[in-house]
Amino acid sequence: MYNKSEKKGEELLNSTGDTGAAEEMYEHYKFTADPGQKPLRIDKFLSNRIENASRSKIQQAAEAGSLLANNIAVKANYKVKANDIITVVMSYPPREIEIIPENIPLNIIYEDDHLIIINKEPGMVVHPGYGNYKGTLVNALAWHFKDKPWFNSKDPRPGLVHRIDKNTSGLMVIAKTEEAKMNLALQFFEKTSTRTYQAITWGTLKEREGTITGNIGRSLKNRKIMTIFPDGELGKHAVTHYKVLEEFGYVSLVECRLETGRTHQIRAHFKHIGHPLFNDETYGGDQILKGTTFTKYRQFIQNCFNTIPRQALHAKTLGFVHPKTGEPVEFNSDLPQDFVKVLEKWRTYTASRKMDI
Repeated sequence: MYNKSEKKGEELLNSTGDTGAAEEMYEHYKFTADPGQKPLRIDKFLSNRIENASRSKIQQAAEAGSLLANNIAVKANYKVKANDIITVVMSYPPREIEIIPENIPLNIIYEDDHLIIINKEPGMVVHPGYGNYKGTLVNALAWHFKDKPWFNSKDPRPGLVHRIDKNTSGLMVIAKTEEAKMNLALQFFEKTSTRTYQAITWGTLKEREGTITGNIGRSLKNRKIMTIFPDGELGKHAVTHYKVLEEFGYVSLVECRLETGRTHQIRAHFKHIGHPLFNDETYGGDQILKGTTFTKYRQFIQNCFNTIPRQALHAKTLGFVHPKTGEPVEFNSDLPQDFVKVLEKWRTYTASRKMDI
């Protein structure tokens, strides 16, 4: 019985919850052994079923903890038995393009021999693509890694296991070894990593804590944006938990915790409940959606838009199990200056309104 999983690399790549469209980085396969399956080494079992998958590549996945039998990590010499459920995550081979290293500063939060944590600045594209061939995070990583013996300049996404949008800031983990890359990829795929975001949304939410649920898929009218579909129809299941941190009358500061990781998840979910992210051009947040009609207020909002010329969304924390030590780790990041400044503007505005009253 052959059962190739439909949940392939797109979900891995988009596991930050606010990514754009991208090509897959990983192969995710799931097989169920036949009832009559005789004991067979798992690396041989998989090499017979996956095209162009060498036994050495499968052994690499096993070393990274990305080879599972019945949801338990196994070694390459594990003997597959009848009705076993076998899962494996492997990276696609590098493509024949060359990444040019560029000396672009990186805000490095943590680094060891296995991975690096960066706090991505707003406005930086993660990897080269149409219209963005230079100045990307991948170009910066290529410079950072260029003297390392393991660095491959033909790998279009060195170490990437997830990404965040150009105009979203915040934490990303980049793997330094193939074993770490596959191990982290599996954690993102299995949703065992933890991520929280902070966002400024339009309006005051009815509940200070809540959950937004709704299938997310590409709009049938505009493929560049995501939309919410009724459960059981189009799109993929998506869940966002939120907590209001601060209210400013016309906008709110919220913390979002992702249970799933779909493309533009936070942005699409808050649009769906009538609270688009502040200055999110794609989802209508770049218009004045709450407040007065006074000219002074409109000027204030325009000043805020100028202060944070992007969607107000920041990947604040990131947690996972370290691929080498097996210990849980969590990283926290400071809000970027544009986010901090616009919050200060709203706090001042709210305080002045209270004084007028």
